[in-house]
Amino acid sequence: MSFNDLKKQSSLGSLTQKLVKEVEKMNTTSGGGDDRLWKPEVDKSGNGYAVLRFLPAPEGEDIPWAKVYSHAFQGPGGWYIENSLTTTGGKDPVSEHNRELWNSGNESDKDVVRKQKRKLSYYANIYVVKDPTNPQNEGGVFLYKFGKKIFDKLMEAMQPEFEDESPINPFDFWQGANFKLKIVKKDGYWNYDKSEFDKVSPVLDDDDALEALWKKQYSLAAVTAPDQFKSYEDLKKRLDYVLGHKQPARRAFDEEVSNEDNNRGSYSPDFNARKEPVAAAPVASASSDEDDALSYFQKLAEE
Repeated sequence: MSFNDLKKQSSLGSLTQKLVKEVEKMNTTSGGGDDRLWKPEVDKSGNGYAVLRFLPAPEGEDIPWAKVYSHAFQGPGGWYIENSLTTTGGKDPVSEHNRELWNSGNESDKDVVRKQKRKLSYYANIYVVKDPTNPQNEGGVFLYKFGKKIFDKLMEAMQPEFEDESPINPFDFWQGANFKLKIVKKDGYWNYDKSEFDKVSPVLDDDDALEALWKKQYSLAAVTAPDQFKSYEDLKKRLDYVLGHKQPARRAFDEEVSNEDNNRGSYSPDFNARKEPVAAAPVASASSDEDDALSYFQKLAEE
């Protein structure tokens, strides 16, 4: 914009209108955090609806999702909200602490372990087909963080239980299907049971447009990159403080609540591997990762 254009806008009042629109956009943007993450929203009754398309693995990668374990619990010293090193096969101080409690044989200790259990999250690239609450998201590529309930829906599509159901690859550009995300509030938690896949159809009809879409996706390998995890020593210091064992080390953390993580916060990765910039509210499932967590602790107890 030239100086003359700036002066012209000032006389017309258009610059003020533009700034007001930007503020309105900021106030209505879903999530309010990393704009690379798409998050569903619900109405006052707790219901939500959107149509998404899960996208294939990004260029140079093989798997269309990333899997992350994290811990989110409160102790005498505050909240512990961190990614778990077990995500990448490493030792994690919370896992070791939980193993000791589990092996104590006391049921009360096992109750503590259940509250401190690992929480499972997945990340995938999505194309937003329909977002009634935030229509500005439609046609955009985002990262979507979801839990085991949604992941199970994906697995059921690829491996249906009944012989009259045809398997589909929900991540396929051409032979995949749109996912109708339906959220219903049940017993205080978000429930996804009514969510379903539509009939098989291409994301877009033009291959050139699909290729352009593909090149806009985020790297999923970045989700579990080493820089997304703190060191064992730093995590141990934080855990000791939260449990009331040592002096505090001030830290900032994201208190964003994830409904699929039982209304507890979760540490979200800082993704910086996006090739091109493109334009998550608690989600609770009372037992979305209960089986996974308990089997994990049972395995630890047996070691």
